[in-house]
Amino acid sequence: MTDAAASAARTAPAAPERPKLVLTALILGALVCNINLAAANIALPDIGDAFGAGQTSLNLVAVGCSLGLAMSVLYLGAVADRYGRKQLLVLGLGLTVIISFFAAFAASVEMLIVARIVTGIAAGMAYPVTLSLITALWGPGKQRTLAIALWSAVSATATVIGSVLAGIVLLWFWWGSAFLLAVPFALGGFVLVWLFVPSHVAENKEKVDHLGGIISVFMIGSIVLGLSTVFVPETATFGLILLIAAVVLIALFAWRQLTASSPLYDLAVARRRMFWAPATGGLIVFGSLMGAMFVGQQFQQNILGYSTLDASLSIVPAGIGLLAVAPQSAKLVISRGSRFTMMLGFGFVLVGFITMLFWNETTPFWYVSIAYLVIGIGAGFAMTPASRAITESTPVRRVGMASATADLQRDLGGSIMQGVLGAILAAGFAHVFGKLISESSEASSISDQVTAALQASYASALHVADQYPQYKDQIIQAAQQSLETGAIAAYAVGAIAIALGGAVVWFFLPKKSRELELVASYEKADAEKP
Repeated sequence: MTDAAASAARTAPAAPERPKLVLTALILGALVCNINLAAANIALPDIGDAFGAGQTSLNLVAVGCSLGLAMSVLYLGAVADRYGRKQLLVLGLGLTVIISFFAAFAASVEMLIVARIVTGIAAGMAYPVTLSLITALWGPGKQRTLAIALWSAVSATATVIGSVLAGIVLLWFWWGSAFLLAVPFALGGFVLVWLFVPSHVAENKEKVDHLGGIISVFMIGSIVLGLSTVFVPETATFGLILLIAAVVLIALFAWRQLTASSPLYDLAVARRRMFWAPATGGLIVFGSLMGAMFVGQQFQQNILGYSTLDASLSIVPAGIGLLAVAPQSAKLVISRGSRFTMMLGFGFVLVGFITMLFWNETTPFWYVSIAYLVIGIGAGFAMTPASRAITESTPVRRVGMASATADLQRDLGGSIMQGVLGAILAAGFAHVFGKLISESSEASSISDQVTAALQASYASALHVADQYPQYKDQIIQAAQQSLETGAIAAYAVGAIAIALGGAVVWFFLPKKSRELELVASYEKADAEKP
């Protein structure tokens, strides 16, 4: 960074002109992306019924949007830093409107999966830019921290908003209506961004590492798809091949970033303790929130018999918890530091997952809602310190990298945890159903084709039950037992992941005094760079 650039960064205004309108525009951009991430979860049972889709296909529908976002966010964050953050945000919001209609009127589950991935890519154009612009337009200090806290809370709460709206519209309309929910928000955000958000603020003039960007797309795609398929017997070999490819691509990406003249991802910054530790912790806690909702929605509708509205209303407490603690989270970060605040969040989320382990077919509505409330409170405490620590430890010229990483916490974390928990759910369902079939007195008369259909997913098993009405009650009972066992296994894996994430935060994030010293040293080192 030149002396002039460093001086400009240090003397940046505390807030932009018309700060409320600017922040509203940026939050709307984030809201659009997160509504799209959530809408599919509520519609999954209806989608499974409409297409007779297997559990793996349903997992890919659910994870498609976050997969597209996670795959593209690093590359597009760098493109935005170089060519214009506002411009890419406007383009992403416009593309969201168009592709939402393709998803809503998809003629097959395969077409829907592709549309969901493209929706995620559109979000990759918009979502990272919202945090980048907050960091660039608000100077360091209390106002930026509060803006990030509000952005974090509303972004996460959008998951609940999307679920509730989807639950309402699905009472009267077809499954595709859930994918049109983001359209009015995208149009409103498009107009506000175009009118009020400044262009070309604190952007860099470095070349974009296009080769590194392409490698990152395939690298993240291989990780997520590999984890989504490796636990399911029918796709285990394919998943293993993808994970091996992911290891090779990770090594290739690291080599490229170390040798490129203008790396896409500055590994010197990424190695900073106040960067990688909160990024890792945030990835796990945010991903676990998405994974819990993904598995929970199928459990509630298929085991507890909730309507789409009841299923969506049960997670409203998660949004209440997020919004309620967001201001407190910002205050705790300032007074007690990132480590204390993140550990508090991890503690709440772990309690929520443990609560879910005791769900069964007789679990009352209030108990389900309590679990979501506790998880929402935990995520609310963890989100602000994770995002703030990453942005504070990154130079302003690399703010796109920081915001992309903050987005990856949610989107790569969501993709991985939805993929893993969904795969555990699918594997558990297939295993238990297979065992029940083998123990049945009718086992010898059940064909391999029917067995495969029964083990594919809950929706597929119901289709088989309709074809064999004399065995309908037994099939439905077996499907519910299998789904319940798979869901509990998924919650157990989620609880273990949260415990591991808490250990990372506890051992590697420093206390407040050391945190301030490290951030100051980063700022000094960045100011001295040419």
